Amino acid sequence: MEHSHPPLSARPECSTTRKREDYLEWPEYFMAVAFLSAQRSKDPNSQVGACIVNQENKIVGIGYNGMPNGCDDDLLPWSRSAEEWLDTKYPYVCHAELNAIMNKNSTDVKGCTIYVALFPCNECAKLIIQAGINEVVYLSDKYHDMLEMVSSRRLLNMAGIQCRQFKPKRNEILIDFNSINHSEMTSMAKQKN
Repeated sequence: MEHSHPPLSARPECSTTRKREDYLEWPEYFMAVAFLSAQRSKDPNSQVGACIVNQENKIVGIGYNGMPNGCDDDLLPWSRSAEEWLDTKYPYVCHAELNAIMNKNSTDVKGCTIYVALFPCNECAKLIIQAGINEVVYLSDKYHDMLEMVSSRRLLNMAGIQCRQFKPKRNEILIDFNSINHSEMTSMAKQKN
């Protein structure tokens, strides 16, 4: 015997409760994950994060800029400039893209998209190409005219990797750890009435 259910519009709970309209869309979510990951960086000048996503919108790797594993970041320099190059952070720090690729939780990242706060440098472009990532979504290109970025664009273009600048729909995303308690209490109060 076939059971018939009333149409959704006839059910009382459907007329009072609607889905949220201000939820994060996928690109905003992935860029926000990159930015949240960047908060792990100990770099006093630049905190950069990266988030690698597969074709099913699943995160397969995240990373942030920092010193290599096993290297004491209290003993290495964090300076952007010094009399000697070896006294700057540049010969030592691992960029967010490198760490995201190395931290991948899948066999490979071929065909994936990487979301990054900054347009990748030439060294990261080489890693992105070799890893098989096919799209770079970046927020800022503030170092556009530096030789590292000029060569990066050349390499990424030659490899056929699509690069596009992320245009946020909102300027900030608030993470409020108290919101979970507030929303549960509000829901419970409504149920009692």
